[in-house]
Amino acid sequence: MTKILILTAGFGEGHNAAARNLAAAVASLAGPESAPVADLCALASPRANRVARRGYLAAINGAPRLWNAFYLWVDRHRIFPRHLWLLRAESGVLQSLLRREQPDIVCSTFPVYGFMLERLARMGRLSAPFYNVVTDSISINSLWTRPACSGWFVPNEETATVMREMGVPSDRMHVLGFPVQAFFQEHAGRLAPPDLASGAAPRVLYIVHSGVRHARAIAQRLLAETAWELTIAVGRDERLRRSLEPLAANRARPAHVLGWTDEVPRLLMTHHVVISKAGGATTQEAIAARCPMLVSQVVPGQEEGNYELLRRRGASVLVETPEAAIGALRMAFANRGAVWRLRRDALAPLARPDASRAIAAHLLSRAASAAAVTAA
Repeated sequence: MTKILILTAGFGEGHNAAARNLAAAVASLAGPESAPVADLCALASPRANRVARRGYLAAINGAPRLWNAFYLWVDRHRIFPRHLWLLRAESGVLQSLLRREQPDIVCSTFPVYGFMLERLARMGRLSAPFYNVVTDSISINSLWTRPACSGWFVPNEETATVMREMGVPSDRMHVLGFPVQAFFQEHAGRLAPPDLASGAAPRVLYIVHSGVRHARAIAQRLLAETAWELTIAVGRDERLRRSLEPLAANRARPAHVLGWTDEVPRLLMTHHVVISKAGGATTQEAIAARCPMLVSQVVPGQEEGNYELLRRRGASVLVETPEAAIGALRMAFANRGAVWRLRRDALAPLARPDASRAIAAHLLSRAASAAAVTAA
């Protein structure tokens, strides 16, 4: 059985989402247990990893300028591979996994692991090809590009252009999209928001992320409007959910306040607009659903490129206050959604709902070719 080992880390949902979705696609093509997923940081030091993740969230939400300074410092000062000793425990876990799983190919959705894989390959301890699955757009940290690998899977042509300028060979870049859930491909053409041109009420989805400025105020302002149907997903913030439910219950048009939900793909495909921070996974899922996004917050560094991608395509605007969000929605839905249609159409060239399957097929083809060469 062909086996593809997929590596991830819990610093930003984009890494985990890409890993999960790619693993599911490989399994659908090659069978169960063909794509084990491992978070090396969590496996090597569970307690330290939890502390580091909390620190990461505190930095991006509470001290974004400090986080941006750190992000740029890492980009410029090249602490890896010089200081790979800092990841000694993670490297040990990786070598154990490689011995146990004997993968035909290794894929990483977290850029730091590339340095460990490169070092193992040079030492003769890794013979399998390894790939980076790039989860960011445009604002690409050099961590993604510096380790030599068999190839890079890139979400869009804008990002490929940036990476070429950073020295990545064109023939090793595969612009196949961001690995989103198979749901988007399976329901393309079957799920869509109601037709605004026929007079249907607009549907607005607001995804609340922890630490987003003005989140409660934006939610309350949206609920005070009467022209649109509304769904607010607050995640695990039970206090916010309880405070918003009475406002939703007394609203003229339907409004739903959800806690944690795994229905985000369906919601994106059946709503006209999503309001959210420019996280990697959410941005790419909105693109796959062709659901125009109003960006409520941009974390400096990796999220800047996500918003820039949408802005360049004319598919998004920044709405950091309740007034800006309401104004942008009114403009989008005026004249039976004229501006909304332009933004939805602008997402079409970027949408790759089949990305997970395309990447999985490429990897399995590469594994089959390598196996044929070995057999010969």
